[in-house]
Amino acid sequence: MSVDVPRRIVLLRHAKADWPQVADHERPLAERGRRDAPLAGRRIAEAGLTPELTLCSTALRTRETWKLVVHELPQRPKTVYEERLYDASVGQLIEVLNETSDDITDLLVVGHNPGMHGLADALAGEAEEGARERMTRGAFPTAAFAVVTFSGSWKSVELGCGRLAGFWAPHE
Repeated sequence: MSVDVPRRIVLLRHAKADWPQVADHERPLAERGRRDAPLAGRRIAEAGLTPELTLCSTALRTRETWKLVVHELPQRPKTVYEERLYDASVGQLIEVLNETSDDITDLLVVGHNPGMHGLADALAGEAEEGARERMTRGAFPTAAFAVVTFSGSWKSVELGCGRLAGFWAPHE
């Protein structure tokens, strides 16, 4: 596949998590999270976003979010549970994206804040009208997702390389 094809990255923050007395990595979804995650999945499907690969943090709340989201998609993408997405900086997230095969045009990443918000903002050198304002106004709430488009190889993903094509949050 040519590396000049348009590519999309869907950056999904996990749904609302509960705060039981467990390690942060093992926090489950709260009831609101179990309601919001399928809404995010339906919105991804309605927007015509068809990820071929999903990279999901290994934290319980991200895995539970993905399980609820994927049931709303028209087809199930390959899923890789990636430990490096948990508590990752923007630079670490870009390193993970740079490892993606150029056979993939649409990628979905299920992760955490501040990483998902920071990555969407950092990659978006440009933005569709109103998208950056919607994303910034709500501080990228749980179960929200941003769509960033770019052209080129995954190895070329870097700060400012893309366009923020959309943003959605469940309680806007």
